[in-house]
Amino acid sequence: MGLWSTKSIPLLQAEAAQEGQGTLKRALGAMNLTMLGIGAIIGAGIFVLTGTAAAQYAGPAITLSFVVAGFGCLFAGLCYAEFAAMIPIAGSAYTYGYATLGEFIAWIIGWDLILEYLFGAATVAVGWSGYFYEFLASFGVHLPATLSTSPFQVEGTHTLVPSQLCVDPAGALVSLADGVACAAPNTLVHGIVNLPAMILVFLMTVLLVLGIKESARFNNIIVVVKMAIVLAVIAFGFAYINADNWAPFIPQNTGTFGQFGYSGIIRGAGVVFFAYIGFDAVSTAAQEAKNPQRDLPIGILASLAICTVLYILMALVMTGLAPYSELNVPHPVFVAINKVPQLGWLGSLINIGAIAGLASVVLVMLMAQPRIFYAMSRDGLLPPVFGKIHSRFQTPWLTTIVTGVVCAFVAGIFPIGLLGELVSIGTLLAFVIVCAGVLVLRYKRPNIARPFRTPFVPVVPILGILICGYMMAGLPADTWIRLLVWLGLGLAIYFLYGIRHSKIGRGEVQGGD
Repeated sequence: MGLWSTKSIPLLQAEAAQEGQGTLKRALGAMNLTMLGIGAIIGAGIFVLTGTAAAQYAGPAITLSFVVAGFGCLFAGLCYAEFAAMIPIAGSAYTYGYATLGEFIAWIIGWDLILEYLFGAATVAVGWSGYFYEFLASFGVHLPATLSTSPFQVEGTHTLVPSQLCVDPAGALVSLADGVACAAPNTLVHGIVNLPAMILVFLMTVLLVLGIKESARFNNIIVVVKMAIVLAVIAFGFAYINADNWAPFIPQNTGTFGQFGYSGIIRGAGVVFFAYIGFDAVSTAAQEAKNPQRDLPIGILASLAICTVLYILMALVMTGLAPYSELNVPHPVFVAINKVPQLGWLGSLINIGAIAGLASVVLVMLMAQPRIFYAMSRDGLLPPVFGKIHSRFQTPWLTTIVTGVVCAFVAGIFPIGLLGELVSIGTLLAFVIVCAGVLVLRYKRPNIARPFRTPFVPVVPILGILICGYMMAGLPADTWIRLLVWLGLGLAIYFLYGIRHSKIGRGEVQGGD
């Protein structure tokens, strides 16, 4: 058995059917899975990235960027749905890669998913900290800058509050979002640690250890709150749109690829793609679904469809209420609403929606990562401790705690810009591999039972590969370098530990065809 050994699909299906002591608890239905997807998707993208991408890359055509990114996710989502129904196991894309493309590719995608889930949770926690800072400030409570800001924040960058803190001419510490003048332009206050982000991660980790059902209930409540607020912004905002703000709808390119024009739409799609991350996290809850063959495709596709429509409508409202050039701020939805005095009452609700929405994203991302580790441990590619299930709570408690501790450290130390780019490229790579896996398995095992079949194969998976690959190509070169360094670290761990302890490699389990 070598690097390209695949795992038997009947064996995977048998593992997925196991229940009882030492297994994950089946407690989720189609509604819970859909709400998990929405909980993971609606967050930093709708409350932060929309404005930034419109101001820097696409203008009002950011709406088209969401359409492009949405199609890429739709094609990937259809491929995920086929795999999730056929192999309803916690490993998600890692397991799908193991079944189709071999152990080596499975390891790469499993290691790569850490960028999506663990680093994704850290990224959103930093965003949550910014909105939480502003929410407290509205009541006159100001957190110390040194305890709510990354120590590695880059000078002059525009990221989330509270990174945009400066000293005003009177010498007071203020936020740039308040519209004040700084003593020195772009002079940002560097902190010691982002403590609010770390506290949020720790709280979500405790909830996840206590049980998947309890976590799902908490997520359902949050999703209802943020959906209500998003719908309120869309419904009331449309009544006050100024169509002049949409002209020109596609601003002229500046002469540089990615800065407005049609290339700006593509660059914008690569950036706002982060807003769609999360629907695939539904597949990591496969072994906790009551009827995974039916409910997983529903959860994946329904959450993706609902959020795509909301994103497009929200982009239209934001660029219709305010000139796109004014949206490059930490809280663009708030800025857009403030353009209309009659909608001032929505301001506080937006902050509440952002705080609730971002918290649920962190929860679902922290739920997904330990289940990837759990699957990799069961295959021998990670130490057995990563596969431990709590006897009472039936959750992967040790890996959940490890994930939470590492995530809290990353969220407390690193700025959101660096983290966000890593998450996007890592997720896009995972989507490309899943789409390729569907193609490979259709030709290798055309007659295997598929409760859900991706339509229009090979067109759909090929388009998924091309669109996601094109969005990857639009990301900055230094992001690619960081990805290669990350994958190099993962390969070192695989060849030092994983390949030597692989259960298929050691002949402990039967490989696939």
